[in-house]
Amino acid sequence: MSIYIRKMVDNVLNTSFENLSREVLENVKCRIIDVLGCIISGANAAGNLDLINLAKDWGGKEEATIFVFGGRVPVHNAAMVNSVMARSYDFEATQARVNGINFPSHISGTTVTTALAMGEAADISGKELITALLVGEDVACRILAASGFGFSRGWDNVGTVNAFGATAIAGRLLKLSTKQLQNAFGIVLNQLAGSFDTIWDGAAAFKLVQGLSARNGIFSAELAKTGWTGSKDALLGEFGYFKLYTEGCVNPEILIQDMGKKFNTEVTIKPYPGCRLNHTAIDCAIDIINKNDLNIDEIEQIELEVPAIVHDVFVSQPFVIRDIPQIDAAFNIRFSVANILLRKDLKLEHFKEELIRDPHITYIANKIIIKESKDQVCLKLKMKDGINYSTAVSFAKGEPVLSPLTIDEIKQKFMDNIAFSRTISEENAEKIISLVENLEKVDNIKELINLMIDKN
Repeated sequence: MSIYIRKMVDNVLNTSFENLSREVLENVKCRIIDVLGCIISGANAAGNLDLINLAKDWGGKEEATIFVFGGRVPVHNAAMVNSVMARSYDFEATQARVNGINFPSHISGTTVTTALAMGEAADISGKELITALLVGEDVACRILAASGFGFSRGWDNVGTVNAFGATAIAGRLLKLSTKQLQNAFGIVLNQLAGSFDTIWDGAAAFKLVQGLSARNGIFSAELAKTGWTGSKDALLGEFGYFKLYTEGCVNPEILIQDMGKKFNTEVTIKPYPGCRLNHTAIDCAIDIINKNDLNIDEIEQIELEVPAIVHDVFVSQPFVIRDIPQIDAAFNIRFSVANILLRKDLKLEHFKEELIRDPHITYIANKIIIKESKDQVCLKLKMKDGINYSTAVSFAKGEPVLSPLTIDEIKQKFMDNIAFSRTISEENAEKIISLVENLEKVDNIKELINLMIDKN
């Protein structure tokens, strides 16, 4: 066992709640609230009920709850379907922050659901839920940061680093030994997957990857507990994670730097649904629409300048409606800008099929020309009467240092998710917020789980 794996395993198994700072506690509570809201709002998104019905048909031990719809299934399946619901509108917490650098990620949607499902099965307290969640997220964030991030190899890190984080959470809550958790990491190495092609193609499977990481992490920990063995060094082995799935480990010291003292997490709560890569352009469109009285029929041309990371990926594809309109819209920057110019906002309601298919959206989206810029996002509107409007934005709302959402905004987002879903009562929603805000005082997290079921 390498020093890196050994120290990571030790940190997962031996960290206590008392090691956590107030800042970290505030962050984890905000993200739990955020993910729970996204699960509720995403419950009825395309394909989810089909997956849930499959999980119920499979049957098995009644260990953990399927949120919103109810019913108890094996813990790995509950974590999987709850994670898929969380990702449905691409609205949950994002951006891992390590050593002051933000990395594109979708970790919380896997780790929160894994911790809740495992925690329900194990009858744990709020303190242990928080601790297990944070050590698992720290693992995922460190692995992501140690290799940097890129789209070039086509692996979606939701299906890779998330699985290590889920394995860590499950391993801690199953009380694995050091050797068993090492083996669990080696076992899950054989289950990593997730292609960005699913996003390019607007496929429902884009959100399945997030759930598979939760399921596979739990399965790997359970298998290791029975005595199964796995790769001795899942990260830096001859054919470990960094060799197979990345351009290489740029700095292995990130894996253990300040371990036990600093817990790396995701730090961005999204203000708008849809891919985070769209959000700076959304802010540009909001700025223009708020400052000017525009007639969309008088727009002759729209020019959008974006950095290379945006210009060269799926969000900059032409806006085309395929099998699942909601997914096509969520990952398309042209739709996002067009929706703001037409409706002056971007809400979950705007991802209903009839609104996506509105001819006005297509009319505006087709006028958008996307060009590459060095850093800022710049939106320019040329009107038929010769008047031009333009604005530039360097960072999107929700940026954790320069423009974070306030606690009140995070709570309002949660309540907006509740209102959109119409499944969980407003009374239960308020109780969920109150419980999470005082999670370290909760003796058994089933008190929270019970509020996440539609009782209508």
